[in-house]
Amino acid sequence: MEIFTPYRVCPLGAHVDHQHGVVTGFALDKGVKFEFEKTQDGSCFVKSKNFPGTVMFNIDDIPDRTYTWGDFIQGAVVALLRKYELHYGVKGVVEGQLPSGGLSSSAAVILTYLLAICKVNDITLTKPELINMAIWEERNYIGVNVGKLDQSCEVYCKKDAILFLDTQDDSSEIIPINPKMLDFEIMILFSGLERKLAGTAYNTRVDECKAASYALKAYSGMDYGKYDISVLRDVPYGIFLDYKALLPDTWRKRAEHYYEENRRVKEGIGNIEKFGQLIFESGRSSIYKYETGSEELKVLQEIMQSTDGIYGGRFSGAGFNGSSMAIIDPGKKEEIENFVRTKYLTKFPDLEDKFSIHFCKTANGVTID
Repeated sequence: MEIFTPYRVCPLGAHVDHQHGVVTGFALDKGVKFEFEKTQDGSCFVKSKNFPGTVMFNIDDIPDRTYTWGDFIQGAVVALLRKYELHYGVKGVVEGQLPSGGLSSSAAVILTYLLAICKVNDITLTKPELINMAIWEERNYIGVNVGKLDQSCEVYCKKDAILFLDTQDDSSEIIPINPKMLDFEIMILFSGLERKLAGTAYNTRVDECKAASYALKAYSGMDYGKYDISVLRDVPYGIFLDYKALLPDTWRKRAEHYYEENRRVKEGIGNIEKFGQLIFESGRSSIYKYETGSEELKVLQEIMQSTDGIYGGRFSGAGFNGSSMAIIDPGKKEEIENFVRTKYLTKFPDLEDKFSIHFCKTANGVTID
């Protein structure tokens, strides 16, 4: 048996899903592949083509976390056991087809393991159930306070279309790519540095957005309710404009990014050149207002903005190392790759053996049997 879950990119809608904003996404034709078979005794035995070691445990005796890649299949079992009885385990080999970091590889591998364990135990999940199960695992077992963007893209997306998702009510629309629009491909640029969200400032940024929303409610006289469920989507843009001067500078900048990113999402559909310029704008906002982006990713941002044939680009995901993405003119692929590689490695020659560029097309989300 085999399950393939695509990676995703979010061209517009960065850093807003945990605040119930609106987002866009493409699934890629590269992702996580898991070849596996059922084990009758409930044992799980998994090897990775990307990471050393072997994961071995039984579904009736989940070991403590090791804080390695093996946690993701253990977490999938823990998540499913909250609702279902499990009798069978899996034995197999997992492979990620691109370097991890910024493509939602964690969500992809979680979805893959959840579906594999469901498959051997004859469990059928709806798409919303699968997404929510994956979110629960990443928040409560892995320890990253993610929103709904990654899992939703990897489940709902369609080839030759862009996903428009409102993360407040999970309503979504698949918007076919206009056949009159200029042709494009998606370029992935791996910085050469692995990304890890747990332990980074990712959770801090989420808390800063939450704090801004709570303070704005209090200043304006809104019913501010419970702090732990407060998000910027609760606060009308006009309220933000009226009271933003009262916010600490850091909270104000996070909120500004949120409101402006929601505007970019709504303006960006339909014209690839306008779409690309908004992606560049989103990247700059993520650097200067959301204040993410390693030195390497900031350099890539500058290079992309000066490269002929790149319609738009930004770092992909949270911006704590990992990858950047760009929407490009496929007729200029070779020139783009050579120019970007030369410029980047001139700045970071020590990353020559690790930096890589990949070209992808849009794809369907994971198939649920």
